[in-house]
Amino acid sequence: MTSGLRSEKQEPEPLPEPFKVNCQTEVEVKHGVGLHARPSVTFTRLAKSFPCSIEIAVNGSDVWLNGKSIIKIMGARIRKGSILRIRADGILAEEAIRALKELIERNFDEEKKHGRTT
Repeated sequence: MTSGLRSEKQEPEPLPEPFKVNCQTEVEVKHGVGLHARPSVTFTRLAKSFPCSIEIAVNGSDVWLNGKSIIKIMGARIRKGSILRIRADGILAEEAIRALKELIERNFDEEKKHGRTT
């Protein structure tokens, strides 16, 4: 005997915008020596604080690197004047892109930390 009620699996509701987004931006690296050790660590730490995937491409390359990998970022040998394309996919992607772009534009806050200008 059945009660007439059927249990149906319901698909989870998609996340509302702006929580799940695919987005991309470009920014020029103006830091005096590019992304050496300290700026690379600062960049990847910030990238890892977001739950989305983050990738970068350098100077128009079609090769996308994991923006959360210190090895990939330092290995790219990103110099002053390089143009970074940053893309993010997933939850809080738009916020991640904005934060990373601002970090680069602020020269990784190194002037504040070390009392010097680049």
